[in-house]
Amino acid sequence: MNILMVLTSHDQLGNTGRKTGFWLEEFAAPYYVFKDAGVAMTLASPDGGAPPLDPKSDDPDSQTDATRRFRKDPQAQAALANTVRLATVAAADHDAVFYPGGHGPLWDLAEDPHSIGLVEIFHASGKPVAAVCHAPGVLRHAKGPDGTPLVRDKAVTGFANSEESAVGLTDVVPFLVEDMLKKNGARYSKGPDWQSHVVVAGTLITGQNPASSEAAARAMLAKLGVS
Repeated sequence: MNILMVLTSHDQLGNTGRKTGFWLEEFAAPYYVFKDAGVAMTLASPDGGAPPLDPKSDDPDSQTDATRRFRKDPQAQAALANTVRLATVAAADHDAVFYPGGHGPLWDLAEDPHSIGLVEIFHASGKPVAAVCHAPGVLRHAKGPDGTPLVRDKAVTGFANSEESAVGLTDVVPFLVEDMLKKNGARYSKGPDWQSHVVVAGTLITGQNPASSEAAARAMLAKLGVS
């Protein structure tokens, strides 16, 4: 059993001059769910090497048990610092793919041809595809076998417009996750802002926000038959 985890390589928050990247909790929580279940992982990013960390996800008030565990785990830190280049990854070598969020994926992974192709192959092969918070943005251009948007008529969630507004980035991001999913014909739902909300539609698993990361990872393990 090997799960592919795909992280962003994008570190610029639009033209604000501020940094972005992946959100630490959205990596750390699934990472330890998978590790503690004895599942192997491949960590990848478009550029390879160390993906950029959204500095706000390192703030004291953003810490969780999983992020604190990560900060004391040299093995996990070394794995994250040495992600493989996404273009070298084959779907056939993995049983599922998990996308942590952060704002970064809206700029690179949402438009990355290899990422889009991987999502389409995993989904067409009946292998679980999971994305949390902003990472459902990677589904923007993905198509199903019939050529229609992969999310069309599927129940999904992702970072809510109300949550984007709360962090003051509605006019900074290249697109709003909620609006994009609805435009592509998905049946979007949300729970209360900042509370865990995970939607499972066949082998497609989506989580609304950072708090949804662990539950999304556990839903993926359930799909894989791993307890």
